[in-house]
Amino acid sequence: MHIIWMIIVGFFVGLIARFLMPGRDPMGWIITSLLGILGSVVATYMGQMMGWYAAGNPAGFLASVLGAMLVLFVYRMLVVRTV
Repeated sequence: MHIIWMIIVGFFVGLIARFLMPGRDPMGWIITSLLGILGSVVATYMGQMMGWYAAGNPAGFLASVLGAMLVLFVYRMLVVRTV
């Protein structure tokens, strides 16, 4: 049940991050969910490195959205689309 909950929350985190970042990203719901999950992981590890979270504590919803926005920014910098 934990995995299903993680996918659902990851989808909403990824969706909000894509909404807040300007630009067009043709992603499906699976990649959006992965973006949110990865953003949460990035936010958790960065928060632990900065001393905001203790080991084993997950990042909050807002930190996860910010982490997903960071992941989306890095993704856009690495993948240059030429039309």
